[in-house]
Amino acid sequence: MKNKTVSIIIPAYNEEKHLPACLDSVLHLDYPRQHIEIIVVDNGSSDRTRDIATAYGAKVLRDDSMNVSGLRNFGVREAKGEILAYVDADCIVSKEWLKNAAAYFDDMTVAAWGAPPVIPEDATWVQQTWFLIRGKENQVQDADWLETMNLFVRKDQFLAAGGFNEGLVTCEDVDFSYRIRKHGKIISDSRLKVIHLGEAATVRHFIKKEIWRGHSNFQGILSHGLSLKEIPSLFIPLYFGIVMPIIFLAAVFFSDAWLAAGLLFYLLPSAAVLFKIRRKKIGWMPLLRLLFLLQIYFFSRTVAVAGR
Repeated sequence: MKNKTVSIIIPAYNEEKHLPACLDSVLHLDYPRQHIEIIVVDNGSSDRTRDIATAYGAKVLRDDSMNVSGLRNFGVREAKGEILAYVDADCIVSKEWLKNAAAYFDDMTVAAWGAPPVIPEDATWVQQTWFLIRGKENQVQDADWLETMNLFVRKDQFLAAGGFNEGLVTCEDVDFSYRIRKHGKIISDSRLKVIHLGEAATVRHFIKKEIWRGHSNFQGILSHGLSLKEIPSLFIPLYFGIVMPIIFLAAVFFSDAWLAAGLLFYLLPSAAVLFKIRRKKIGWMPLLRLLFLLQIYFFSRTVAVAGR
């Protein structure tokens, strides 16, 4: 099989801490170097990000005005490869990353492929707990969407799908995934291993990230249309921001029966999540931690929508 040229696109902003490890892992890929193009798209860094990228032989682009969707689209406009590979600057790719991804290069039934980035070996309990939800059950399986920290797509299909929606501050990967599915399946393959060093490590960091991630939830629907599988995530802010306060207010002014109903309804979203991941073997302590983080997640997503 003839090797295809792959353009690895890495958006970056003040990433001098993580970028060397990221680019070092890219340079040690088990794939012909002449068929790899490295593009770092800088968002106006004030540190040594551009100097580091240049030292590693990357093509360095710069635009201070774009959001991350715009940076990724900018990278595509300058890319020469037939295959686009997206990874973030705070990620490390495995040596076999491209070699394993090549299995899908000529499979035209697959429009996009990748995998949820895994957590580092020294992961905190917050990172370990949240990966119980993010991690897939099977090594290879169909996916509804993939994160842009580990995403492959053919350049011609990327352009045909319209690229990333630059009007979205967040959730651009979800939006793009729903639009690219018109061209084929989305496959998650855990052999395409990427380690994410920047995953939220503390509860405080987790709250900040989830509030930020929730900003464009509803806006994305206008881009790709409503999918039934999105309804739970869209409903959560309304549920906890409107329905639950009404129920608990009723408990205050009416009877204890309303309080009991409120507690029941409060626990329903958590129960639904646990039912979804019921096939995963989870011990009691990780389960309790997950229940705690779920409450933080619901709160953060509700705050995100209220803030918009």
